[in-house]
Amino acid sequence: MRKETKTKVLFFVILVGSVCMFTAVVTDHWAVLSPRVNNINTTCEAVHFGLWKLCKKHIYIEDKEYVGKGCGPISLPGEMNCSYFRHFTPGKDSDIFEVKTQREYNISGAAIALFSLAFVILGTLCVLCSLKKGKDYMYKPAGMFFTFAGLCAFISVEVMRQSVLRMIDSKHTIWIEYYYSWSFACAYTGFVLLLLSGIGLVLVSMPQMPRNPWESCMDAEPEQM
Repeated sequence: MRKETKTKVLFFVILVGSVCMFTAVVTDHWAVLSPRVNNINTTCEAVHFGLWKLCKKHIYIEDKEYVGKGCGPISLPGEMNCSYFRHFTPGKDSDIFEVKTQREYNISGAAIALFSLAFVILGTLCVLCSLKKGKDYMYKPAGMFFTFAGLCAFISVEVMRQSVLRMIDSKHTIWIEYYYSWSFACAYTGFVLLLLSGIGLVLVSMPQMPRNPWESCMDAEPEQM
């Protein structure tokens, strides 16, 4: 496969990974939490949240099969109330989270996700500069930026995963069931695509290895474009 074709494939993968990561950052379906249903003909409160926003859904339970199980599924009809996290205001959202610890998790996850997007932007600028000048010497720093973006996406995903597990295990919260939703899947997909395509772009930007042991990299024939 020619170098030009490899580069186009990598650019497409980077584009898909960037869109997935951006979608994960701006949406609020990273995780869904449910309390236990104890009675019928009552309302329970399920929650889904992301890096910036939390939504509570009041679901009316009238079927006996839900008793003893988690509230939901969240797709059931009900009244929805959403609010943005007050990350830097202690004492807020205390009915949902352990305030001090959970606030630190959310701040960390959100900040690292923003770093991921910043690296994506820097990598994109390097690619655009390289294409404008018709040179590929900027592919290597671009690949490194995209690799860093993938690593930051992974750290953000892991921080949010630990956040959810901590809430489930805590004695101070009411949640008994959880699952990771489509925003979480977008972030994980972004991590994989950005990391692999970033490494691939770095490898593609390297000079062709010599075919004979007595040649140096400078002596090797240039790769066909």
